Amino acid sequence: MTQATDTPTPAHLAATALLDHQHPAVRAFVAAHDPGCDVRSRAVALTHAVRDSLRYDPYRIDLSAQGMRASTALQQGYGWCVPKAAVLAAVARAAGIPARLGYADVRNHLSTERLRQTMKTDVFVWHGYTELWIDGAWRKATPAFNRELCDKFGLLPLDFDGEHDSLYHPFDRVGQRHMEYVNERGVFDDLPLAEIARSFAEVYPFWTPGSIAGNDFAADAAREAPRAG
Repeated sequence: MTQATDTPTPAHLAATALLDHQHPAVRAFVAAHDPGCDVRSRAVALTHAVRDSLRYDPYRIDLSAQGMRASTALQQGYGWCVPKAAVLAAVARAAGIPARLGYADVRNHLSTERLRQTMKTDVFVWHGYTELWIDGAWRKATPAFNRELCDKFGLLPLDFDGEHDSLYHPFDRVGQRHMEYVNERGVFDDLPLAEIARSFAEVYPFWTPGSIAGNDFAADAAREAPRAG
């Protein structure tokens, strides 16, 4: 897949098979959460709506094309970082805001024990975020962790102001390690599903789709992080 250009092109407003912003669920979400004012305010509102309306759940990862569509995540009401970034890109494009996808490998120091045992590592490859074109520049927005989960896990909610890049905090509320960016994979005009699936097979050989889907990520997070209060 070709990496994205430095300025918007028609591709950054286009619907794709995975960023399916023509889907009624995507259109309905935009209608419900787009305040219809200036671009920056609209981008901020949509980012926070995606962050908090979809529960973050890395236990239910589905790398099929159907499972990774933006409309699927919206209809399910949950997703992990990659589909949630895709949702934000899709709703932004539907609202007329150019959007593309960015990825990095991160070391998550506050994962759950169940997830670490499944992945056999605290490095999450292809962590997804979204870049939005606002006032002549690409701005990074990361809508993965919903506010309710942050409260349970003792994290600082990741806000977006439309002016500065919004990336994960290196520390949590009490100063413990949270997120470390260890490798940048670049930005893309569409979700590089084949590359992500190939990396998962290589890096997580013990993980299989649905292997921990019957468990509750939020409950595990809250139980293992009593410092959140």
